[in-house]
Amino acid sequence: MNPSKNASIAILIASLLNEKETVIKNLPKIEEVFRVIEVIESLGARTEWKDDHVFKITPPKEITLKNLNVEAALKTRIMILLIGVLAHKFKNFSLPFSGGCKLGRRTIMPHIYALENFGVNIKVSKDKYEVSHNGLKSCDNVIMYESGDTATENAILAASMIEGKTVLKFASANYQVQDVCFFLKKLGVRFEGIGGTTLTIHGKKSLSKKIDFSITEDPIEAMFFISTAIVTKSSIVIKRCPIEFLELELFKLKKMGFKFNMSEEYKSENGYSRLVDIETFPSNLSAPCEKIYGRPFPGLNIDNLPFFAPIATQAKGETLVHDWVFENRAIYFMELGKMGANVTLADPHRVFIKGPVKLKPADIVSIPALRPSAIMLVAMLGAKGKSILRNVYIIERGYEDLCGRLKSIGADIERVTNDKY
Repeated sequence: MNPSKNASIAILIASLLNEKETVIKNLPKIEEVFRVIEVIESLGARTEWKDDHVFKITPPKEITLKNLNVEAALKTRIMILLIGVLAHKFKNFSLPFSGGCKLGRRTIMPHIYALENFGVNIKVSKDKYEVSHNGLKSCDNVIMYESGDTATENAILAASMIEGKTVLKFASANYQVQDVCFFLKKLGVRFEGIGGTTLTIHGKKSLSKKIDFSITEDPIEAMFFISTAIVTKSSIVIKRCPIEFLELELFKLKKMGFKFNMSEEYKSENGYSRLVDIETFPSNLSAPCEKIYGRPFPGLNIDNLPFFAPIATQAKGETLVHDWVFENRAIYFMELGKMGANVTLADPHRVFIKGPVKLKPADIVSIPALRPSAIMLVAMLGAKGKSILRNVYIIERGYEDLCGRLKSIGADIERVTNDKY
């Protein structure tokens, strides 16, 4: 598996806290990473690709916002993480609204409620966030309004350079949050409870240490290939899968009839992630009796949930997929109907999918959201005949050389244009 998109972009932002050189290993060459690099360069950082996936960041002596690359910032939602970093550099600043996937009403209130514990005030105006404070302070009772990944990361970044003890309760314990903690741990920040929902952070006034850090592998990308194997009834070996963040997905698939083998566990290069190789086999699936739904870790990953939609088209019976987090994403699943899927929309959060069906080719424009677009590609791989997926920049935000890698395992697929809508 390639390294995680979500961990990569968070650690790129976190590197701005380090006053010395940071080397990030296992950094994916994807569009989302490129946009974040453009942003940190516009803040004054010097960057260099040292090797194929090894990236060096030399921090500026002084961060400046006057040349902020707004165009790049507006293409990625992760820009809101800059608040947790820039609060250590400025007492007053503004940032443009974040972009990224269009997935309904993605409120920033969890960020506001978390950061106000440290003395940070965020006002939302017409097209920007206005941020101010009169000095930052630690807090031993930060209750996260939601167990959101990015909001938890923002709180961690803010707390990491505030001397004293900060305690986050109901924090996200997801893979990208753990990677941010492990990265900051290398810089000297002390943590207790990494991987749990109560996280204690002992901040430092200054973070100044030459370090290198290897990004963990991406469980969402692993799920892409698992779902592709199921829909195409293929035997493939998916290497370097972070099993801690796939165990529940695989257990549910096993109960649906999915056949696979797993290797013995081994460690990722960063020394933390538990990896396995997964060998898949053609399987006859049955729909689960209960609904499939996502939850904050350790539940079924919310970003892995969409892949159960194309999988359900090949399962005997009716599957209920409940995407309670995002208003629009279940509606996007209806696009599978263009490929012959039997999909019924119950409401903006729930779809019923009956199977098995023979998927048919189609000509579809990618949905303005990464994972729903990826599942259209999964379904097309399982449809006999020629399909066309347009505006693939959406997918390339999160997957590196997906076309080439699919070709290497037998897919008849070609990237025919370089247009980016």
